[in-house]
Amino acid sequence: MSYLDLQPKFDFQLIGKQVIQTEREGLAELDQYINEDFTKSCEAILNCMGKVIVMGVGKSGHIGRKIAATFASTGTPSFFVHPNEASHGDLGMITSHDIVLAISNSGESDEIKKLIPVLKRKTVQLICITNQPNSSMGKATDIHLCVKVSHEACPLGLAPTASTTAILAMGDALAVALLKARGFTADDFALSHPGGALGRKLLLHVKDIMHTDNEIPRVSYNASLRDALLEITHKKLGLTVICDDSMKIEGIFTDGDLRRIFDLGIDLNNAKISDVMTYGGIRVRPYDLAVNALSIMQSHHITALLVADRDELLGVIHMHDMLRAGVV
Repeated sequence: MSYLDLQPKFDFQLIGKQVIQTEREGLAELDQYINEDFTKSCEAILNCMGKVIVMGVGKSGHIGRKIAATFASTGTPSFFVHPNEASHGDLGMITSHDIVLAISNSGESDEIKKLIPVLKRKTVQLICITNQPNSSMGKATDIHLCVKVSHEACPLGLAPTASTTAILAMGDALAVALLKARGFTADDFALSHPGGALGRKLLLHVKDIMHTDNEIPRVSYNASLRDALLEITHKKLGLTVICDDSMKIEGIFTDGDLRRIFDLGIDLNNAKISDVMTYGGIRVRPYDLAVNALSIMQSHHITALLVADRDELLGVIHMHDMLRAGVV
């Protein structure tokens, strides 16, 4: 008989909700620690000429890796160094231009404590996050960030749960405050996220995927409707642009327009494209983000846009181009 067989009415949902409530309360307590020490930490990191080296052991180490990754992706150069590896050569990665952000809930991590004299000798500025300002690390640090919770979510009070959540939130608070202080933009963010869907949305411009030159479906103002339909069929973008030899846009005609003119009784064999085209046309610029062009398509319920510099036609971008590029 399993342990659960002995507790047939064990309420997993109740325990889960209790954990969330405990961690929520721990985060509510964190507000008091966003104080002058927080400001000093931000100012020190903002003025740092090197990198922020994050250290921690055990669960604090896992949290430290995430904080370093968040810093690095939001404009604060940073990486994680395990204290044990630092003791065996990786201290060589750290220079006097860097800042060490050391994390220890108790402030008594032996692996970090034994590094402090060496860091002091290298004149490396030290910021420590602990729950005890009077701990060994708290006393030795240049700036101390206190992060303390009333109790852990673990019923034994042993497994770091609410405390690590609070430290992670403090790291996010530092990263975002620094992001805003630097004036970090979406374009800056994109440069550190070139891979995956996020990178494609932030880096890909209309010019990178638009159809140009002979791929553009276009006819002259005096063309027949029949010629326009042949151009739409040949270029397979669901439209044709009406423009002159200098690529000045006169208008646009889409396969949707074709369906609508059937109800108007127009002679398809003898009509001119100028009789049925839509003047103008919705446009984007070549250096607009592809994701913004997608938003325009979705808001207007259309599948293609003209790419232009004022009235000069430069290209056409279609929803299928977005799909192939992974923007959608």
